[in-house]
Amino acid sequence: MQSYLDLVGFGAQGWGPALLRGLLVTLQISFGAFLLGLLIGLGVASAKLNGPRPLAALARGYITLGRAVPELLLILLLYYAGSSGLNQLFAWLGYGEVRLNGMMVAIAVLGLVQGAYASEIFRGAIQAIPYGQIEAARAYGMHGWRLFSRVTLPIMAPNALAGMANLWVNLIKDSALISVVGTSELLYTARQAAGSTRHYLTFYLTAAALYYVLTVLSNLFSGWLERRFRRWIPAV
Repeated sequence: MQSYLDLVGFGAQGWGPALLRGLLVTLQISFGAFLLGLLIGLGVASAKLNGPRPLAALARGYITLGRAVPELLLILLLYYAGSSGLNQLFAWLGYGEVRLNGMMVAIAVLGLVQGAYASEIFRGAIQAIPYGQIEAARAYGMHGWRLFSRVTLPIMAPNALAGMANLWVNLIKDSALISVVGTSELLYTARQAAGSTRHYLTFYLTAAALYYVLTVLSNLFSGWLERRFRRWIPAV
């Protein structure tokens, strides 16, 4: 019977390199979706707070939809239905068949979903800013991007950081959902290894341990980052 180190190690029969590649794909999906969610969240929060009524209504509808529909269902819809729709469009235009990349689908779907949650975090952080500080900045002639980058963003960032750190941890776990469309992230690789060797408990526990390590390291980094941000805020 193969030992644990033989199974998950880096020898000829070990699955260590494959698991590390899966871990790297998990990080790539999580990081890409997190950045996309940040951009979407900022845009949607601004639209909901300061946009015209039609745009604000559209932002509220997006937030409700993103938080209501399961991520797994969105991945399946975009990957299969989206692939079918694109192929029909390309066939009509005279092009050949295309196949969507699983990683890009994961980043797009998880980014869209996380954008809905991030927008509410940003909205709450922006509304927590004392309005007098915004008025003072406007009195100095700051408007638009200059006002946002120099006043709104530095003040709201510490208030939003804890919520965004929580979203990042959730993204690490949600990235495992993309395994249903065959992308070789960590869980998919662990499932392949378990099926090949019949050591299910060994590889699923190894995957769980790697997710746990990622979460612990993320919590340590977010705690350090939050302390750095808090140093810039004067005590009340």
